[in-house]
Amino acid sequence: MKNMAMRLLPFLAVLMFLLSNAAHAQLFPVLGEQRAGISTAQFLKIGVGARATGMGESFVAVANDPSALFWNPAGLTQYDNNQVYFAHSEWLVDVKHSFLGATYRLDQSNIIGFSVIALYMDDMPVTTETMPYGTGEYFSYTDLAFGLTYARRMTDQFSFGLTLRYMNSTLDKLSMNGFMFDLGTYYWTGLGTSRFAVTVSNFGGQISPSGDVTLLSGERRDSWQEFALPTVFRVGFAMEPYMTEVHRVTTTIQLNHPNDNAENVGFGLEYGWNEIITLRGGYKINVDEETFSTGLGVYVPLSFAAIHFDYSFARWGTLGSVHRFSMNLGF
Repeated sequence: MKNMAMRLLPFLAVLMFLLSNAAHAQLFPVLGEQRAGISTAQFLKIGVGARATGMGESFVAVANDPSALFWNPAGLTQYDNNQVYFAHSEWLVDVKHSFLGATYRLDQSNIIGFSVIALYMDDMPVTTETMPYGTGEYFSYTDLAFGLTYARRMTDQFSFGLTLRYMNSTLDKLSMNGFMFDLGTYYWTGLGTSRFAVTVSNFGGQISPSGDVTLLSGERRDSWQEFALPTVFRVGFAMEPYMTEVHRVTTTIQLNHPNDNAENVGFGLEYGWNEIITLRGGYKINVDEETFSTGLGVYVPLSFAAIHFDYSFARWGTLGSVHRFSMNLGF
């Protein structure tokens, strides 16, 4: 155990250097907050899955279930069966967030997957300056994203994955469409169970709304500003400092670099008992509202499939709390 710890020191030193460099650049001075509000399609940054969110969204170096379709496409190579995944959360201010994903193993090295992300809410009444209690009309708001993923295990230690995603955002008479991609890598260092992952999510060109509206003054407007996509660069490290046939402890740390805010760091912890019951916790540094999260999972083996049920709770300060539920079916 001591020898393994000594061999891990160079990797930990590199990770700590990256975190330290980020801290001096933006992390604690929060100068990155000057970039807030420059990107659109913010629903693409909402964390998917009760397991990942229960670990403080520090998950790109774990990512060994179908929620990897969102977190790290290279993670699809980290399990052997075909799986279907569903996640739902009662998001803030009566907004709902859902995710559906499915993965299929072509052979021992190649995996494909498909995913859908949806953010939606009940119809809202139309109000104006002269009719603040409503005009009798209603409008809707919906965000949708469809992703097609391919992952390949290049060697026993290294895998990569790529997701092509199309998104549509509709607000009453206006809609916005765009294409983007995610790129992920997953590397087992060979030192115990330690692994290292790097991902880039939501990378693409600028997009703008289409459609026209008539203002209260009677003016018709059909020209709109372009916005960047919410690109996020993530670097993560994970390992099991303690693991037996009965008990498993997974620890993970992750640096997140969004293009529209300051960097932040997430820490995650997961304890598994016989891989039947798991307990999780997470904490974030340098975020506005969400700081800690917790969760649990239950594994139910059946004759025809294996099912995982997960739940997480995250506190969002003055905004309230978020409850997430997810189910993973493997066959």
